Amino acid sequence: MKRFLVEMLVCPRCLPEEIGLCLTTVEADDEEVIRGSLACPSCREIFPITEGTAVILPTGESDDPSRSGYESSRALSAYLWSHYADLFGDAEACTAYREWASLIPPTEGVFLDAGCAVGRFSFEMSVKTHFVIGVDNSKSFIHTARKLLKNRSIDFGLVLEGELRENRRFELPGAWNTDRVEFLVADAQALPFRSETFSCVSSLNLVDKVPRPLVHLLEIGRAARSSGSRLLFTDPFSWSTEAAAREHWLGGLPGGVFSGRGIDNVTSILKGERGGLRPPWTIEGQGSVWWKIRNHCNHFELIRSRYVTAVRPPIPLAPATG
Repeated sequence: MKRFLVEMLVCPRCLPEEIGLCLTTVEADDEEVIRGSLACPSCREIFPITEGTAVILPTGESDDPSRSGYESSRALSAYLWSHYADLFGDAEACTAYREWASLIPPTEGVFLDAGCAVGRFSFEMSVKTHFVIGVDNSKSFIHTARKLLKNRSIDFGLVLEGELRENRRFELPGAWNTDRVEFLVADAQALPFRSETFSCVSSLNLVDKVPRPLVHLLEIGRAARSSGSRLLFTDPFSWSTEAAAREHWLGGLPGGVFSGRGIDNVTSILKGERGGLRPPWTIEGQGSVWWKIRNHCNHFELIRSRYVTAVRPPIPLAPATG
């Protein structure tokens, strides 16, 4: 973990109170902490840093990797293919990440990629902003993303069928600036960052996969700057009780506060019309991108991911007086 990030970090367990974390370094390489810990002076929680990876999860359900299938080797294979298949020349590869990247103009400041999985969008954004932080609560995904960050290439076993694997290798394009990227294990519903840290935030295909979707939207709103920030939100709205209780869904329901379509409800929340999001976002654009994931050589999922781009315009300076 890059040492300078400590200034941005707060204890996720103590939110909404923002308590800065204290760094203890056991092993370091220049400005990177290889081994150590982050401690909260209020609740006394200790967050480990191992092999350069900081795990800053709130105590509780989100700290249990067994709660989802995202720690498995099959999930890792599926997401590495989805993110990077074009880099190893797979004819079935999709163009979703390039299309999403085209929706973000160059911007100053720090970019947050919430739910970054194995890192493709974070690397894409490294050429458009000063620094990118990708977060995900899958330790397997983040360890793999950091391996790519360090080595710029990876060999992995792509699931062929059943227990059969085929070796695949790819390298990151030279234009992607890995010096401008870091990955942390963190929960998108309790982001370990100070308010108004980020000039741009993305949430790609995540809101229907977290237990509390509204909390996630409120958290990215808190972490983004209240003036002059930008947002890219995408999701297929595949609501499931495996991810969240029905009462927490933001769409797909015939009645209740968030009845109707997810895209309409999320847009309304972002605009500040309900859900308590302040300051609101100004919607710039909407559309859809086809995203694909490969479970094995004969099983692909083709997903239409709806997107919203939004901004919080800069607050005009008051005219000089006197």
